[in-house]
Amino acid sequence: MTQPKTQPRYRISLRGFALFCLMLSMTGCVLASTKPRLYRTPAAAYRLLSAALPRPAHVVIVIEENKAYSQIIGNKQAPYFNQLASQGALFTHAYGVAHPSEPNYLALFSGSTHGLSSDSCPHEFSGANLASELGHVGDSFSVYSEGLPQIGFTGCRRGLYARKHNPAVNWQGANVTPRQNQPFRNFPQNFNHLPTVALVIPNLDHDMHSASIAAGDRWLKRHMNRYARWADRHNSVLIVTWDEDNDLHHNHIPTLIVGSSVNPGRYARPINHYSLLRTLEAMYQLPLLGHSARAVPITRLWR
Repeated sequence: MTQPKTQPRYRISLRGFALFCLMLSMTGCVLASTKPRLYRTPAAAYRLLSAALPRPAHVVIVIEENKAYSQIIGNKQAPYFNQLASQGALFTHAYGVAHPSEPNYLALFSGSTHGLSSDSCPHEFSGANLASELGHVGDSFSVYSEGLPQIGFTGCRRGLYARKHNPAVNWQGANVTPRQNQPFRNFPQNFNHLPTVALVIPNLDHDMHSASIAAGDRWLKRHMNRYARWADRHNSVLIVTWDEDNDLHHNHIPTLIVGSSVNPGRYARPINHYSLLRTLEAMYQLPLLGHSARAVPITRLWR
């Protein structure tokens, strides 16, 4: 006897359904050009995204300078970064959004390059940003810049410190406080005292901008290795990325994520600074800033 045909069963994961709802919620959104606009997704979509993403107790983001993916990955001068890449999630198609440096920092912090096409200084902005939106939901933010001479310093340059690499200071006096603009020497040694999200900005030698890849890699190991090991056991995450490439590889940059809940491996999905911002927004249920509204959060790497 011929068996009756059964209808195929289709399953959709919670993560997939969350992304589907998110894409529907963003239909018709208009991209911001120079002034970030806030977009809000429906509460139901946010709840689904929260279920698909972890909510780390702490995220530390280290931003390095002016190196292409091919200059770092597999390079014997960067053994520590490559060790982290083997332990965590390495993105093989990560890209900066602009040249030169400064617009990329602004993109990650506020969802917009604010029309900048140079490393000019100073600038003052008053719109929403990652720090202000975290504060609105009861979370915290600080930037820790190596070489910053004092808390709240607003000068354009001091020694090997450059304000163009410190995006938060451009909102100081508006919705970023001087206490959120910290020298790296104040980076907490008790990691439980870290803010929810922290940016770490090495100086011009240690970010590989002006000195060697090897020097930057040694700095990264010396200052971030203990946190990277701690994060894996304490619901926390370390992200290491670059602002831009060396202007010779279509802005293809190294980016990795290590820590709690991360599935190690190489991920080919294209991402950029807006994708990273969008992921933080989804983790902490923040309003969407500027161009991050059209980015898709990074979901597939989490356990």
